[in-house]
Amino acid sequence: MTIGIALGAILPQQVSWYILGPILGAVTIGFFRVMNQPLGASGAYVHTKNLVLRTGHKTTWRVWYFVGLAMGGFIVTQFLQDSQGFRKGFDAFRNAAPLWLVIPTIFFGGILIGYGAKLGGGCTSGHGICGTAQRSKSSIAATITFMTSAVVTTGLVRLISGGKL
Repeated sequence: MTIGIALGAILPQQVSWYILGPILGAVTIGFFRVMNQPLGASGAYVHTKNLVLRTGHKTTWRVWYFVGLAMGGFIVTQFLQDSQGFRKGFDAFRNAAPLWLVIPTIFFGGILIGYGAKLGGGCTSGHGICGTAQRSKSSIAATITFMTSAVVTTGLVRLISGGKL
């Protein structure tokens, strides 16, 4: 039995939103009740960076949370997909656009995401899941802003790419 088959039996390809949504909500609220801290990904990144650089405040559970996010993504993309070979991501974008456009777009997009998380005081998961669960007005406003931006950007990309992306 290969690792992909074993993991595929444990983790199905896609779980319905009505199952994972309530579970995520319960974990978020339960975690906040027990730890009195939000469960945001950008906070986990900062704590991991602080641990690696040996600077600033760091919380061990956030480091493990960050490692788990990275390892989970790696396992899903490398072992639970149908295609063979190492998967790099952004395949649809690579198939629709030349490499000279893909690399700077992803690079500057990553910078904008990081800048937005820093400017906004948290990432989409922090505001969208944890902040709205706490009924934070700034998190609700941030969530409305990034969801609107995502819908508009997706529409523009589909229009510009002629439906290829």
